[in-house]
Amino acid sequence: MRLHTTTVGDGPRHIGLVHGLGADGATWDPLVERLSATGIFRVTTIDLRGHGKSDRASSYALDDLADDVVENLPKNLDAVVGHSLGGAVLARAVERLDPARAIYLDPGFRLAIPTTGLAGRLFWLAPLVTLGGAQLFQARKTAAARARYPASVRASITAAQARFDGSMAIGVFRDVAFHPVPVAPPVVPSTIVLSDDSPSVLPDAYAARLEACGWEIRRIPGVHHDMQLEDPDRTASMILDLL
Repeated sequence: MRLHTTTVGDGPRHIGLVHGLGADGATWDPLVERLSATGIFRVTTIDLRGHGKSDRASSYALDDLADDVVENLPKNLDAVVGHSLGGAVLARAVERLDPARAIYLDPGFRLAIPTTGLAGRLFWLAPLVTLGGAQLFQARKTAAARARYPASVRASITAAQARFDGSMAIGVFRDVAFHPVPVAPPVVPSTIVLSDDSPSVLPDAYAARLEACGWEIRRIPGVHHDMQLEDPDRTASMILDLL
């Protein structure tokens, strides 16, 4: 599927950004501003299917989202950065994109929700209820953090959520939960950057197993899941340090 893309800057090095569930390319603006202001980087953002200015679709399977990213981002970029769902999508696209480096911000690699046994059967019996309950505490923390964002950032989040095809949410959560990213060596040099909220999308024990396989693990303490919005300065500094 053809996606809406935006490129900012004219630096010699090129970075792609893949947003999370319910966001869009415009919500990367605080980070894009900092990266492009260096004069080193050209930054391309995309709107995943069902998000932003991209079309809605009949399927939101992770593999379909990954195929879209491969079709719409250039190959061999200097880096591709994926946040949350964007990290799960990037992991499925990265071998074909073949960037010099992949950077994953709190990637949705393995959700901390049950998928097996009685607990798994009960959880997915009524996912609207159980997922809502599981996300309630996190939603409160997220709302408290977002209340401190600049007005322009809050407006971009509101606009993205208004354009988002919310019908995909349960299917995406199910796909991520039942098809976690395998514990295996990364196919390109890869860094996972974790926030204080990371255990809900990438449990610490799972992160340790990935690190043992060759993934680099870094942390930005004192920030929540949307680190690129809450603290774009430290997030940009982390990315610049990696590049």
